[in-house]
Amino acid sequence: MTPPTPDYRYLAAHALTGDILHGYLPLTGVECGAELNGPGSLSATLEPGLTRPVTEFLDPGNTLLYVERNGKLVWGGVLWRAEPQGAAYPIEAAGFGSYPHRRYDLHGNLDGRGPYIEADPCQIIRDVWAYAQDQPDGDLRVTVDDTRSRTKTGTSKSPYVLAKSEARNLGEVIDELADLDDGPEWTESVHWGDERPEHRIHLGGPRLGQRPEDTVFTSGINIATTPQVVLDADEYAQTVIALGAGEGRKRPHVIDTVRDGRLRLESRLETSEKDAAQLRRRAHEQRLLRQELTTLTELDVRDHPSAPFGSWAIGDDVLIRLHEPHITYEGRHRITAWTLRPPNGEEPERITLTLERMEKPEDPASPNDEG
Repeated sequence: MTPPTPDYRYLAAHALTGDILHGYLPLTGVECGAELNGPGSLSATLEPGLTRPVTEFLDPGNTLLYVERNGKLVWGGVLWRAEPQGAAYPIEAAGFGSYPHRRYDLHGNLDGRGPYIEADPCQIIRDVWAYAQDQPDGDLRVTVDDTRSRTKTGTSKSPYVLAKSEARNLGEVIDELADLDDGPEWTESVHWGDERPEHRIHLGGPRLGQRPEDTVFTSGINIATTPQVVLDADEYAQTVIALGAGEGRKRPHVIDTVRDGRLRLESRLETSEKDAAQLRRRAHEQRLLRQELTTLTELDVRDHPSAPFGSWAIGDDVLIRLHEPHITYEGRHRITAWTLRPPNGEEPERITLTLERMEKPEDPASPNDEG
């Protein structure tokens, strides 16, 4: 059974007070979405002929926009740009995670919260937001998860310092922390509170997402269009030669191979592993990963009881089953972004997932130095 057409509503609010300025913005061509380690975005156009009374309070840099779907908020952020084009009035917004990129550390070390020694990057991200929102007229009422990670940054000899003289961009600080090895991941969401929207930054230490066993995207059921699939043998191999630490004859050397009825293809993996058992494990894992030809980066899906909108989230590893004219495939991919296009005239709602393989083969030219 096809779900009924969803009901959408677009709202505007004052950035400083949070007061709702307009509860039914006349927007068309809306496209919005969230992403991993980024703020997500929104683009839309005010209906021609209705722009004058509405644009009086659509103030870029001072207006918040929200998208409500069937009574639940699914997107929120800051209006950053409007570009009138005759009768049309296109607008662009980005999620609340875009705000720190417009702010700087004017006091150094986030006004005494640093310098940081053996600090959890999750805590520093919370400190960045706290500092930004403590400053006059800087409070967007964003709360940050209390997630903790095992990653540490800064040492007694080399603390993590934000020098006042550098006036570091706060958004770049968050990006830097997320780029650490096993650094935290983040995304954002909005939902209705008691009286007004609430804004949240979700942290994963080190990763976001779950592995929902009951969320499956299947051809002919909840996959809306024929997916763009690439069968790429550039990284394919059923034989992996794994090399460990050291040189010469003492260097650990493992070959993991199977015969699968295909032309023999080989891959070399250089590591700093000293333990033979760990080297065998990594060689085996690499061989399994490299025996996958299918590359799938994007999928259009339907809101369906088997995986309704909101049952999956950024970072989730979801099962995909393809039964298309030229390919049959079953495997897990990770959701790294989603884009929502509400119904527009005769066009139905469209939900697009951006995907990456749950695990990727290691680059043989960039050895993993664990162990």
